[in-house]
Amino acid sequence: MAKVTLKVLIEEFGLAQVTRFKDPSDIEIISAEVNRPGLQIAVGYFEYFSCDRVQIIGMVETKYMSGILAEEREKRLDEYFSKKFPCIVVARGLEIFNEMLAMSRKYEVPILTTGDSTSRFQAGLIRFLNLHLGPNITRHGVLIEVYGEGVLIVGESGVGKSETALELVKRGHRLVADDIVEITKVSDTTLIGRSPEIIRHFIEIRGIGFIDVKNLYGVGSVKVIESIDLVIDLEIWDETKVYDRVGLEQKYINILGIDLPYILVPVREGRNLAIIIEVAAMNNRQKNMGYNAAQALNERVFRASEESRGEN
Repeated sequence: MAKVTLKVLIEEFGLAQVTRFKDPSDIEIISAEVNRPGLQIAVGYFEYFSCDRVQIIGMVETKYMSGILAEEREKRLDEYFSKKFPCIVVARGLEIFNEMLAMSRKYEVPILTTGDSTSRFQAGLIRFLNLHLGPNITRHGVLIEVYGEGVLIVGESGVGKSETALELVKRGHRLVADDIVEITKVSDTTLIGRSPEIIRHFIEIRGIGFIDVKNLYGVGSVKVIESIDLVIDLEIWDETKVYDRVGLEQKYINILGIDLPYILVPVREGRNLAIIIEVAAMNNRQKNMGYNAAQALNERVFRASEESRGEN
């Protein structure tokens, strides 16, 4: 199961620790969801309350608690903290009530603070947790950014994926991952790819070995993460197959429940794969902007045919 430690969150968001009972490295967060405890504090509603979520206190919760009696505030906070969630973060540097500090000590639930606004911190935290805790798989392939499009290149071992990626880097595009691509679903429409840290920015070229792309070509030649917008499958040319020459029918491949545009590119001697992938990336971008060259040509041919029939 994917997890993030509280220490990582503290370092990522610059959180200040108000109370601390054990090493933050030992506190694990396994849910990408977060919670603002309005209903829990106001009316004690804990049905469907998930104890594995990070809790966030903002202006609304603080103003409400400041308006009730100390005895009532202590009672409600006692019930709330007894759920023993991973931690609670107070946004905007707001007041931390004595009753909250007492419950934190009683149940050993750490309190942290941030100066960020509640909505800004919550949005950043959700994005961070989705990236690290979202559904994920590992695929053999190469991920490279080409003209702003994240292109995942797959295919059998030895087909030329790494060599093509290196040529694309030389042409000014940016490498994200070679050989192993870690893919994470961060929303219902978006997949993010990255490389395992141990081999990040390295490419294996048969006959040469491993090369460090960042050191050879500079920091502008690499990226750490990139969304996946297009999948290109390299296949050794098979004379018995009929390959698509028109492109009217868009094919898709499903990864983690998301359909991604998919192109099968046959490989044989003399084909410049780097240029083909550049064109595929630009064509995919055009389609996303509402223009499909294959459809435009098909409509032009259809109109010419209709006009020819009319003249006859």
